[in-house]
Amino acid sequence: GNKMNKKWLTVFVVAFILLFTTAIFASEITINFWHAMSGKRTKAVQAIVDGFNKTHPGIKIVPLFTGSYAETLTKAVAAYRAGNPPDIVQVYEVGFQTMVDSGAIIPTYKVLKGYNFGDIVGPIKRYYSYKGNLYSMPFNSSTAMLYFNKDAFKKAGLDPNNPPTTFDDVYKAGLAIVKSGAAQAGITFGWPAWIFEQMHAYHDQLYANNDNGRGVKKATELYINKPFGVKVMSEWMKWHHDKVFLYGGREYSANQAFLSGQSAMLIQSTSSLASIESAASFKVGTSFLPKIPGYPTGNSVIGGATIWAMKGLSEEKYKAIAEFLAYLGKPEVTIMWHNMTGYFPITNSAVKKLIDTGSFAKHPNSITAFLQILTGNVKDPAAIGVRLGGFVQIRDVVDSAIEKAMQYNGTDYEKEAQKILDNAEKKANKILKDYVRMYGDKNE
Repeated sequence: GNKMNKKWLTVFVVAFILLFTTAIFASEITINFWHAMSGKRTKAVQAIVDGFNKTHPGIKIVPLFTGSYAETLTKAVAAYRAGNPPDIVQVYEVGFQTMVDSGAIIPTYKVLKGYNFGDIVGPIKRYYSYKGNLYSMPFNSSTAMLYFNKDAFKKAGLDPNNPPTTFDDVYKAGLAIVKSGAAQAGITFGWPAWIFEQMHAYHDQLYANNDNGRGVKKATELYINKPFGVKVMSEWMKWHHDKVFLYGGREYSANQAFLSGQSAMLIQSTSSLASIESAASFKVGTSFLPKIPGYPTGNSVIGGATIWAMKGLSEEKYKAIAEFLAYLGKPEVTIMWHNMTGYFPITNSAVKKLIDTGSFAKHPNSITAFLQILTGNVKDPAAIGVRLGGFVQIRDVVDSAIEKAMQYNGTDYEKEAQKILDNAEKKANKILKDYVRMYGDKNE
């Protein structure tokens, strides 16, 4: 009888082990993560996800590239309405208001309980907060900065350690560069509509009413055709007319003109730093954005994207998401991401580590944009950045206006800029009013 018992015991133990392991596997929680990081950035996302999955048995983050920022935002909200949303989604800063009003999300401060939000770098935290509460988890934050070709500067007889600081400096340096044949153009921009927004924030000028759309009520009117917007646009038109400015397309295509030596300067996101430095055949310098003297000091504004948690998930899923969001804020994780891409480290403790290890000292270009957001005025709504409903379409309207301005052949810049911006203002205000009609005029 003893043998029999042993046999049953073995069967029982095997069955128990099988049951137990199935239970373990069954309890693995899958988190679907939609993102918009293409090219080298896809690899960087994968590296972070792999690191997390290895150290968190029982949770599996599954990243999926879902197209451009605009496509990813649209797909996520549509998927939520259809009842099959991702669990977390990366959305660019332009989508903030849309996500808040979508009814499809749970704010980060409710998901990530007990996290030290005070460790998140100030201007980044402010951009993604409403009434002091963080709505989405910073992941890839950036701002725009000036890149310049030190070799072209030398060739044009300019000091490579003294890049332009004002609009006039840019214009003069650009003329010298073109005249000397050091490059065909002085300067080009990535994301022109974003640079136009940057200029407003940087000079502490409101881009929209109701405290830049951050007040009790949503924005219903843009300020792009006010004297400041007209001033910026007419300067750009003058630069373009005099071959100083090369229009380089809407997103990252201007990088090519810079890398090929066609343009000696580039205003672009700091997130392009790693790819520009590795591809450039010349010495790359970086500096703060140029200013127009006589205006107050604002701040360059946060770009890039954050991670949003979708609504209606299980308690287990939210626990797993909280683990992942907290992981993104770990110093070594945000530093790895910063090193692989050029995006900001998102926490103060990561910044301390970058200073302590001499990393910033070894890569001075990687601290430029970061110092820029830390040295501005970070209190005024104008300096924090604008929140708009229908922001994706509004960017299109502004980009089209900039393109129209660049086709102008005359020299009456201010008058033409006013006309073009008045027209863009009308279109944009209609988008804002339609948005308010749909979602109400009160902010969340």
